[in-house]
Amino acid sequence: MATGIKRVLPDRIVFTYQGDGDLASIGMGEIVAAAARGEDLTVIFINNANYGMTGGQMAPTTLPGMKTTSSPSGRDVETQGYPIRMAEMLATLDGAGYIVRRSLHDPKNIRLAKKAIRTAFEAQVRNLGFSLVELLSSCPTNWGMTPVEALQFVEERMIPVFPLGDYKVTAGVAEIKI
Repeated sequence: MATGIKRVLPDRIVFTYQGDGDLASIGMGEIVAAAARGEDLTVIFINNANYGMTGGQMAPTTLPGMKTTSSPSGRDVETQGYPIRMAEMLATLDGAGYIVRRSLHDPKNIRLAKKAIRTAFEAQVRNLGFSLVELLSSCPTNWGMTPVEALQFVEERMIPVFPLGDYKVTAGVAEIKI
């Protein structure tokens, strides 16, 4: 849908807001193809390590050992594989112009996330290729935690598996001053 809108209305800012179940599973083929083609889109990718809106099932980003409604004993990497690291994977594609991962677990990181989103939109305006901002986010309800515990989980358990950083910043994007 986003590709179609951008091609029909190339002067418009087009973005998607996608969870890990959508982007890293159901929509994996489409997101990889859009990045490979260098579509001038901005993708905001919310990674909370589960299908947060449909009951807390295991997602492609669920951490090893992490319990979900569909993996009550925890994710077993022997039978269910390892989490998919989307930022790292998409950064290998030539059409990607800006691929970063940030976190929403404290005010400092929220500010960095906001800056990354602004940079991604500016990269789109300048036609610098596909942009993705992955945001590590809590899901206290499905994780069975208090909000404070969930933020600590993001910092202590998710960031080691999904390191924060800039995975691809092309020359044109690097020159953007936000």
